[in-house]
Amino acid sequence: VERQLPFGGPGGRVLEQWLCQAGFPAGFLRTDVYLTALTRCFPGKMANGKGDRAPSPAEIALCQPFLAAELHIIEPEVVLVVGSLAIHTLLGPGPLAQWVGQMVTQQGRQWLPLPHPSGVSTWLNSPDHRAQLDQALAELGAWRVRTITAPPAERL
Repeated sequence: VERQLPFGGPGGRVLEQWLCQAGFPAGFLRTDVYLTALTRCFPGKMANGKGDRAPSPAEIALCQPFLAAELHIIEPEVVLVVGSLAIHTLLGPGPLAQWVGQMVTQQGRQWLPLPHPSGVSTWLNSPDHRAQLDQALAELGAWRVRTITAPPAERL
């Protein structure tokens, strides 16, 4: 049964597996991760009823101040940017292969672009793309180790 939470269905299970691959404990996604989205409202299902509709540029723009405020208040050390829509909105244009696989420093913050974990995406069907995801998760794991073992001033 899908829960009405961000990544409450199969995509959430995949994202949880990715966090485990990076060395985080099982359940970490729901207990220790702050989840947010580009928009505040669920955009609804696609017209054909299969899957969720992507928010429009106008909807994203309308909600941008709320997301900026959240990031300002929470001050996360690293932001996982999940999916091409979020990556293009927050980091800039370009193919996923340009972004996935490395930690990006922009706007005084560290961002880790990841493909969307939904089964609809075929991006991970390529062995090269799967290797980029593995590299991204290795980067996240290295960040986790630095965060646990280093004093706050040395974490970044």
